[in-house]
Amino acid sequence: QLQLVESGGGLVQPGGSLRLSCSVSGGTLDYYAINWFRQVPGKEREGISCTTGSGITTVHAAPVKGRFTISRDRTKNMVYLEMNNLKPEDTAVYYCGAESLPYCSGYPPTYWGQGTQVTVSS
Repeated sequence: QLQLVESGGGLVQPGGSLRLSCSVSGGTLDYYAINWFRQVPGKEREGISCTTGSGITTVHAAPVKGRFTISRDRTKNMVYLEMNNLKPEDTAVYYCGAESLPYCSGYPPTYWGQGTQVTVSS
């Protein structure tokens, strides 16, 4: 049973940067694709980034492409989301999720963290 714990959220001004972390325990990253999702009240959870079990392939959704970067550290069992040039519309609760497959399938993850709040405001 995988356990995921997000950290690194907070309040940042427009144009600023944050790095979110997802600590994974109970399994080895090699066997799981890790996703970042975000959700605002009243809307569905939105998938924004994914990295494969190998870490070789990453995928970013159009709203964050060129601004967000997903990466992983196998030695620490950590996955990161580097967020630059943040905009007010990036305000959401951010979740990391692990699929039961080593590739980004597009299906909802099997395992989820508890989420971390990101607020972009001046």
